[in-house]
Amino acid sequence: MDTLGKLFGSQARVKILRLFLLNPQDAYDVPMVAEKSKTPLGEARRELTLLKAAGVITNKSFTKEIPSKKKNAKPTKKRVQGFQLKTTFPLLSSLKGLIVSETPLNRDEIVRRFKDVGKIKFLAISGIFIDEPEARVDVLIVGDDLKKRSIENVLRTIEAEIGHELSYGALETSEFLYRVSVYDKFVRDVLDGRHDTVIDKIGAEEVKPVLG
Repeated sequence: MDTLGKLFGSQARVKILRLFLLNPQDAYDVPMVAEKSKTPLGEARRELTLLKAAGVITNKSFTKEIPSKKKNAKPTKKRVQGFQLKTTFPLLSSLKGLIVSETPLNRDEIVRRFKDVGKIKFLAISGIFIDEPEARVDVLIVGDDLKKRSIENVLRTIEAEIGHELSYGALETSEFLYRVSVYDKFVRDVLDGRHDTVIDKIGAEEVKPVLG
């Protein structure tokens, strides 16, 4: 990501480009882009102006849900002006190949990101990380004393960097081993499917043939 940030002028630009390239059908206004890319509002607005001038994105109006400030009140819907990827941009394929194919996190970095979420015994990545669209989850974490809020905070940060929402599973070690013993479909789908094991302290990979 650092290399791309240097090539494209800023990390914020790379994150915002990823957001649009990986979600070509979606439209976002400035606050949504700032939130999803974890970029300051003013910087997000400047980057969007630049990308629109370059022809990468185009204006798009859409309906947005506005949370109510009143407790238990339903959100209201409002028509807002935003931006969407311009699919006719002539360099779109080349840009996507450069931005999207670059791996944002290596194995060591993934381990570092999740080191404070509990006592991890098994961690596997799939889905968006290895270009496996049929994967049940992007991240599976197994361990003891797992902190759900910490896990979600890590995932939200990674989402901002890669421009795509992540799905995950988090299981205590005892629950995971029980699910293995009863041939649980979710666990079987993850272990039998294409994935990359980052941490395995319980021999989870060794039980994969048994599940088949």
